[in-house]
Amino acid sequence: MEEIFSNLLSYKNVKINKIISPPNFVSDEFIQDEDEWVILLQGSGILEINHKTTNLVKDSHIFIPAKTPHKIISTAANIETIWLAIHIF
Repeated sequence: MEEIFSNLLSYKNVKINKIISPPNFVSDEFIQDEDEWVILLQGSGILEINHKTTNLVKDSHIFIPAKTPHKIISTAANIETIWLAIHIF
């Protein structure tokens, strides 16, 4: 299964997306031109950011600077993982 992206708001230099990751999801690596702040709303996730592993659980958040390599190593096994991602251009 793939992730589901819903654009909630695009205004000036900000874009807000709701992202739903299926259980046990692993992503490709991302390197984005914009900064990103992410909060986990449901489930859990293990991210690799600039070759360092970070565990996120509900209500935890992280800032990913522009041009920083990052990817999802895994998400919760028994529930969809829901993220709110704010991109700042």
